[in-house]
Amino acid sequence: MVEYSRRGFIKGGLAAGAVLGAGLGFPHVLPAQDKGPIKIGVLHSLSGTMAISEVSLRDVVLMAVEEINAKGGVLGRKIQPVVVDPASNWDLFAEKAKQLLLQEKVAVVFGCWTSVSRKSVLPVFENNNGLLFYPVQYEGEECSRNVFYTGATPNQQLIPGAEYLMSKEGGGYKKFYLLGTDYVFPRTANKILRAFLRAKGVPADNIAEEYTPFNHQDYQTIVGKIKRFASGGGACVLSTINGDSNVPFYKEFGNQGLRSENAPIMAYSVAEDELRGMDTSALVGHLAAWNYFQSVETANNKKFVQAFKAYAKKANLPGGDKRVTDDPMEAAYFGVYIWKQAVEKAKSFEVDAVRKAVYGQTFAAPSGTIKMHEYNHHTYRPVLIGEILKDGQFKIVTRTKGLVEPEPWSKYTSPDKGCDWVKQKGTYQKKA
Repeated sequence: MVEYSRRGFIKGGLAAGAVLGAGLGFPHVLPAQDKGPIKIGVLHSLSGTMAISEVSLRDVVLMAVEEINAKGGVLGRKIQPVVVDPASNWDLFAEKAKQLLLQEKVAVVFGCWTSVSRKSVLPVFENNNGLLFYPVQYEGEECSRNVFYTGATPNQQLIPGAEYLMSKEGGGYKKFYLLGTDYVFPRTANKILRAFLRAKGVPADNIAEEYTPFNHQDYQTIVGKIKRFASGGGACVLSTINGDSNVPFYKEFGNQGLRSENAPIMAYSVAEDELRGMDTSALVGHLAAWNYFQSVETANNKKFVQAFKAYAKKANLPGGDKRVTDDPMEAAYFGVYIWKQAVEKAKSFEVDAVRKAVYGQTFAAPSGTIKMHEYNHHTYRPVLIGEILKDGQFKIVTRTKGLVEPEPWSKYTSPDKGCDWVKQKGTYQKKA
């Protein structure tokens, strides 16, 4: 376990309004119903390698809370956010989750980005019957009773991204370099992608796979390998690099003369927010697969983008009204509203009542109306492929006509498994 000082823990807790020493070791029980504020937890890295992505999720959750409080709160009670910083430290995520559930006694937590952070907190939520809304695309192969997943499952992001590159419209690519950060999401994602590509007839020799540590900065050797791999033509990169390593990767890609025309990158963890810190001139034409882009043309999205820029300026956040929105931010934002709607339907903040009320909920999100699945704790969402523009925004090149049903277990790696928390009590074996 990574060590951290008691002083650092107390400082982080007190900064978030923690009351230390209360309730440790007891089941997660919400305070009695009253008209005082109801606490919610915000569990995102505000420092460390993942801060480049997670800070904005904190920001957009707090914006949603401000909007809801301005309209009277939830069941007549104002929402009081308790913000903690697990600092890109996976063990600290679990400690902070315990703090939120057992000391602060929050009604719900909005948080995590990486799958390793989610896996770290999962036992905390399951053992204490807490509720986590997780807003980021992930590798699937999980279906917890205590988590609602508002980001994409593999069939809503990974597979469509690869399918697009294989299509005539996407360039008909035949060689795939799978490059990711060395942890759960990229390794499982690439297991699924490899199985998909092989099922579509791609020879094993046309698939390369490589991983780098978190915060990796020197991509010269790896980009050299990609350049050789792509030298015969027909090659692309499927990237699951996370966090601030994306900056030196894209920079080195351009430095070695690789461009979207000869070796496009399909990114699964790079969106508008990450592009804010990059020189995008060499990135034009590279791609990303998501369920939302800031460039989505809907009335709700226009309001969302304007509201976030105004909020960032008013709150004096770094970047002010130059800030951008992206997919995980949208998922974090509508997650707060789904929870609010479920509380109002259940007429209770109790986790078991709220959980049941989430099933089937819909919300007019910035990307269009989304829907929570009727029984598997995931979210029906549209799938979009976007092409990077010089200004760091995305030109949407293709979009599904409707919502895509989430599949937590990929048919390419686990065709015998499904998930149902209404009739089957979780993950189950499908009948042959």
